[in-house]
Amino acid sequence: MAGVDWVPSATLPKKPTSFAGVSREEMVRRARALLPKLDERAADCERLGRLPDDTERDLHAAGLFRVVQPARVGGADLDIGILVDVCAEIAQVCPSTSWNLGNLASHHWMLGYFPPETQDALWSKSTDVLIATSLAFPAGRGRKVDGGYEISGRWPLSSGVDNSDWNLLAITVREADDGPPVDQRFALVHRSDYEILDTWHAMGLAGTGSKDVAIKKLFVPPERTLSAWAFNGKPHPGSTVNPSPLFRLPLLALGAYVLAGVMLGCARGAYEMTVGAARKRNGTTTGTPVGAVQTVQIKVAEAGARIDAAELVLRRSCEHAMTVARAGEESTLEDKLRYRRDAAFAVRLCVEAVDIMMGVAGSGGLYLTSRMQRLFRDAHAANAHVMFSPDVQGALFGQHALGVAGPPPLL
Repeated sequence: MAGVDWVPSATLPKKPTSFAGVSREEMVRRARALLPKLDERAADCERLGRLPDDTERDLHAAGLFRVVQPARVGGADLDIGILVDVCAEIAQVCPSTSWNLGNLASHHWMLGYFPPETQDALWSKSTDVLIATSLAFPAGRGRKVDGGYEISGRWPLSSGVDNSDWNLLAITVREADDGPPVDQRFALVHRSDYEILDTWHAMGLAGTGSKDVAIKKLFVPPERTLSAWAFNGKPHPGSTVNPSPLFRLPLLALGAYVLAGVMLGCARGAYEMTVGAARKRNGTTTGTPVGAVQTVQIKVAEAGARIDAAELVLRRSCEHAMTVARAGEESTLEDKLRYRRDAAFAVRLCVEAVDIMMGVAGSGGLYLTSRMQRLFRDAHAANAHVMFSPDVQGALFGQHALGVAGPPPLL
């Protein structure tokens, strides 16, 4: 690939390891085995404001970053639902780590849609390479020039950027600065070509390092850019080398499932922690066992039902998408809009469950030494993602269902 000769970061594994053939169940077991370590590091992850190096190394060693990487380069090449599964495990103790895992793992999946020479330029140096993204298309400006694109911009919310050697930055391409958009693309850029701005000082997901990045008039060759429409489930430049059903999915329509597991894990963690404590806790003013109070019993039932329903909805969408891909068919627009709608709905159920459990936890959940306050803060921070907005995703589905004309969504 023209234009860059890069050196992998010191935190990347020195020896390549293949995870091809590792099962979903084994990957979930590996994620679960890391929980004690990640629980101990959760506060440090927040203070550091990024994924700790030791945590990055543990995730590499377990193969969790490579669950949706092509098998041809040693990735596990599992169904999309694996991201929900492993993120839900880890988010029970450290949602920031889970958020970075989902993001960074999914970018192996995204890279698999690029031209083979672009994939190989990264994976031939390190199959463990980490790639950040920013999906804010309006933040990036692209202009077609001789031999490629010139890009400029300042992109927000590039999660995991401190741990990453590369970045996939969304750009809106115009033929003239004041002209209409002619394309939306992703540009693959090495970290030596952008500035990282220390902007991520947030009340939740503090350890994700979701900082801004800035670029001014950088030339990017065409093989390091890809139209966002290539992720719509139709054949794409990477199809010839990555033929598995995973790489026939409409990636952008399923983007919410990369991170929805974080919300499911927050809800599960809040439930297990609060219900477990309530079994042994007495009311501070009455001395009555908290678990004996009927209103608490009802709240536990309501939260549990929300968590179970959210999991069922998320699994159904992932399984439906994989079934369509395995059959060699393409997801319909209605399918894609339903995937987005259902992810937002499931996430709302998870936030509601966390809120219910915070009420049951009482004042004990407020202490900074309590995991509960972190799960509460991080669930609300994650819920702010546009992919999880019922107003946005619900309106897109409703517009289609009601036959209201509008511009085609990027799906």
